Amino acid sequence: MKKLFIKLAKLMGYEIIDQNNFVSPTLKKDLNEDLSLINEKSIILPLGEVKITKKVNSVLIVFRTNTDVEIWDQNKKRLFEEPKIEYSLRALNSLIKSIIFCTKKYQTIKFKIMIVDDKSKIENLDKIKKIINENNLDISIISLNHEKYKNIIKQQKNHQTFSNLASLLQSFELGKDNGEDLIYFVEDDYLHFEPMMEEMIASYERIASQVNRDIFMCPADYPYLYMNNEKTNILIGNKRHWRTINQSLCTFMTTKSLLDKYWSNFHNNCLDRHEPFEKYLNELYTKEFCLSPLKSLSLHITNVNSSYGLSPFIDYKKLWDESKY
Repeated sequence: MKKLFIKLAKLMGYEIIDQNNFVSPTLKKDLNEDLSLINEKSIILPLGEVKITKKVNSVLIVFRTNTDVEIWDQNKKRLFEEPKIEYSLRALNSLIKSIIFCTKKYQTIKFKIMIVDDKSKIENLDKIKKIINENNLDISIISLNHEKYKNIIKQQKNHQTFSNLASLLQSFELGKDNGEDLIYFVEDDYLHFEPMMEEMIASYERIASQVNRDIFMCPADYPYLYMNNEKTNILIGNKRHWRTINQSLCTFMTTKSLLDKYWSNFHNNCLDRHEPFEKYLNELYTKEFCLSPLKSLSLHITNVNSSYGLSPFIDYKKLWDESKY
């Protein structure tokens, strides 16, 4: 009778929890294992099951690199005080490791990486290409087209600001033209924990399905989010909590549909240096959900005192060492 009941429950789409033996007979898993099924259902004890309606089959990653500028718009050194190329290499390596970690579990999701490079030296490009060639992933390098944007972006006081705006605009355009289910815009000074991509995708599916709308997600828990006494909502993701935020930097994940829907905001954000820099992106978060993880999935490696940089409660040195190529 017990076996028959288990089969019947499974046919009806229900899962059974045996709290005495701490197993799920229908899932054939211990309860301390991952009970969720990508593109199908998200199961969190004791909150139960969320049917996945916002499914992810493909992810485009647009990775912006400038391997020469230490910290844009600042005369400060980054944590660990290494040459900028070292941060770019570790950022790319940690991103690839996170994708590989994710694909071992979610084998049907397709990943594509497009690197927008801002005039790296040949020796630096060779180092980037070496990482690419040693991984069996769909990765391409696209040179930043400065000429294309000289009459579009307002003239800036320094060339670094223009290059940053042009790089961002070209990245958004690549996302609009080549976008997949999810698009992850990321800069080359973010180190990622291995579970980052898995948690971002699985949490996107769960939360977006619950609220029945596409969302924005940041991988980093920035210190500036704690500077003001702002109210926030806490949501349950795949394996951690997420909080609603009303500001982000230029590293975030979203959907092709939101990129198309708010294209004027993405485009306008790149036409001039605003205050804050992400002015038109932040406007979107008054209309749409934007979430960041607790605790952080990525580390924005800036100066140790930067409010836009190091996430709290992270072993910075450990992640830095693990990301070495």
